[in-house]
Amino acid sequence: MIRTVLSLRVTLLCALGAAVLAGLAPQFVDTFTLLQATVFVAMAVLALSLGFIWGFGGILSFGQAAFFGLGGYAYAVGAFNFTDSTVPVILSMLVPMLFAALLGYFMFYGRISNVYVGVITLTVTLILFNVVNSTAGDAYRIGSAALGGFNGIPSVPGITLPFTGYAFAPEDDWYLAAGCLIVVFVGLKLLLASHFGRVVVAIRENEVRASLLGYDPRLYKLLAFVVGGGIAGLAGCLYTLWGAFISPTIFGLATSAQIIIWVMIGGLGTLIGPVLGAVAIQVLVTEIGGQQLLDANFVLGAILLVFVLVLPAGVVPTVERGVAALWRRGRRGRPGPAEAPAAHPLPGKALS
Repeated sequence: MIRTVLSLRVTLLCALGAAVLAGLAPQFVDTFTLLQATVFVAMAVLALSLGFIWGFGGILSFGQAAFFGLGGYAYAVGAFNFTDSTVPVILSMLVPMLFAALLGYFMFYGRISNVYVGVITLTVTLILFNVVNSTAGDAYRIGSAALGGFNGIPSVPGITLPFTGYAFAPEDDWYLAAGCLIVVFVGLKLLLASHFGRVVVAIRENEVRASLLGYDPRLYKLLAFVVGGGIAGLAGCLYTLWGAFISPTIFGLATSAQIIIWVMIGGLGTLIGPVLGAVAIQVLVTEIGGQQLLDANFVLGAILLVFVLVLPAGVVPTVERGVAALWRRGRRGRPGPAEAPAAHPLPGKALS
């Protein structure tokens, strides 16, 4: 219990420091760099959604891009139909959560094995891609929003503050994305420290034992899956705001694969790992895109292969284990408490 409290205090202090850095960032970087950082942060929120359900819930979802895309489209459609952006932002999380609840109910209460959960989620993503890709024409409209088919939805309205009509500028989108990342990270930390979070982790470790203790693994998996869907939907909203555009490619196989790579490289069973993995890989891909010598997909494949073979646990868990091993070695090398000098025999006494 004491360790959990200390961990939460450290998390809150780090979140406060991150908030200060996010607030000062526009003063030190140019607008282009800030825009790039905004999309990196939005993708880090997406990585957190999979890092939570996979790393702590044991649910490998190959189709996290489905909730990501639904959140983006829900915001875009809502933004064209409501003058205020509050409802569209809520819809961007609510629609993926409802879809995750429906899909998860049939998977978990149908006792689908973990392998088939991955296959089903991937299949659903591909189905959504083909469905949305086929919505070209004026007939496919939701209120004032035309879905646009393969052309997507351009010129998506940005965030406006309620009751003021103030429209966000690019640097304001950075504040929003960074703030959402910090809130989601701290929220997941608190959730994992709660009774619900501990039960979710216990089910991941031993589902049979958890069920014998009176917990329903299906319900807890479903709830964790819904939370992950809502976070992915929020990331989709941030991504749509960043580019003021969304298209069916958001449901693509490449997006789903990248999310898994981010989490694997950062490290399963951690929250900071997926964030660092997402940002690092995106920075790398951006740098590779500026030259003609190497192909970005080839580099990503090589990195994934190296990490699977050399660092299967990911960067953060490997570093943590290394630091812990060095700390234990240092503790063993420290001199113990001074020992009392051995008593000498009294004069004239025979040694026996």
